[in-house]
Amino acid sequence: MSDQRMRDLGFTEKYIQEASRYEGLYLGRVIAQYKDLYKVATAETELLAEISGKLRYASEEISDYPAVGDFVLLDREDSQAGNAIIHRILPRKSAFVRKAAGTAHEVQVVAANIDTVFICMSLNRDFNLRRLERYLSIAWDSGALPVIVLTKADIGGDLAAKLAEIRETAAGVDILVTSSLTADGCQAVLPYIRPGQTVAFLGSSGVGKSTLINRLLGEEIMATREIRQDDKGRHATTRRELFLIPAGGAVIDTPGMRELGVESADLGRTFTDIEELAGRCRFQDCRHAQEPGCAVRKAVAEGLISEERLLSYQKLKKEARYEGLNSRQIEKEKITEMFAGFGGVKNARDFAKAKNKKR
Repeated sequence: MSDQRMRDLGFTEKYIQEASRYEGLYLGRVIAQYKDLYKVATAETELLAEISGKLRYASEEISDYPAVGDFVLLDREDSQAGNAIIHRILPRKSAFVRKAAGTAHEVQVVAANIDTVFICMSLNRDFNLRRLERYLSIAWDSGALPVIVLTKADIGGDLAAKLAEIRETAAGVDILVTSSLTADGCQAVLPYIRPGQTVAFLGSSGVGKSTLINRLLGEEIMATREIRQDDKGRHATTRRELFLIPAGGAVIDTPGMRELGVESADLGRTFTDIEELAGRCRFQDCRHAQEPGCAVRKAVAEGLISEERLLSYQKLKKEARYEGLNSRQIEKEKITEMFAGFGGVKNARDFAKAKNKKR
C-alpha cells in the first residue's frame, strides 16, 4: 500500500504510535460492515475480519463494537491464513450514533472518526429550516465539523432569501452552493476535503448526496435516486462504507438521516441564541412558556427569535430527553415534568391533600 493511500485512510503518526504499543498487532481501519464481518484496510491490503471473543465479552454495549471508520488492531496484515481477528478499537475522535434496533436505551455507532460532515439540503421542496436544525444538532454532537451544502441550485428558486434564512439559523457554519447535476457540481466541497481527512454527507434521501459522492470518486459507485413526486424520498443506499477519494482523503457513505436520532444532540451549538437568552431568564428551570421574567419569550415577542425556531428547540430538547425510553418510562418523565413546579409528584400530592383539608 502506498504512503498516499495510507495517509488517505487516516493512518496518522498518532495512530501508528498507538498501534506500536501492542506487540504482534497491526493497525487497520474498518471500511465496510456486514452482519458478522468487517472489511478492514491495512498497510498491505484489504481483508475480512471478525472481533475476538475477548473483545466481544468486554463489550458492554452495542456502541463498543467496531463501526465503519474505526481504527482497529488486528492479529494479521493479510488474509492468507483466513479472516483476521480484531482485538482492540482505538479511541474515536467523533461518532455518529442511532438507537439500536430492538433496544430501549442502547445506541449503535454508524460511522466513526469523521472530520467534516456535509449537511446536504436541496433548494427545491426539500428545503426545511427545522430539519436543518436537527441535522446541525446531531452533527455538532458527533464531534465532526458541519458544513452546509445546498444542492440543486439550478432549480431552487429565490437563492438569496434562502441563504439569509440559513445564515440566521446556522450562525458561523460555512454554506456551499452546488447544482450536483453537472460534472463540476462537487467543486465547492473540494477545498474542504484534504488528504488524510475523512468526510461524510448527511441529509434526506434524494437531495443529491450520492450524486456528489459519485462526482468526488469519479465513477458511479453509489446508487442514486431522485426525490419522488411526493417529495418524501427513499433510501438510496443502506450499507455504510468508506471510499478513498482520488484527489485525496476519504468519504464515508452513511444511511439516511431518518436512521439517526437525537440521543445526545448538541442543542447548545445549534441554538446558541436561545441558550444565551435562557441564561437571562428569572428562573433557572424556565421552560419558556408563560413564566414571568422569561428572556426567551420576550425575544420572541420583539421579533428577535421566531416562534417556529423556539418550538423547534423545545421539540428537539424533549425528543433528546425521551429518545431510547419505552412508553412507560416516557410517561413517567412526562408526569415528572408536569409536576416540576411543585417540586415533584410527592409534593404535588401533599399540596392537593392540604388543599382538600381546607375545604
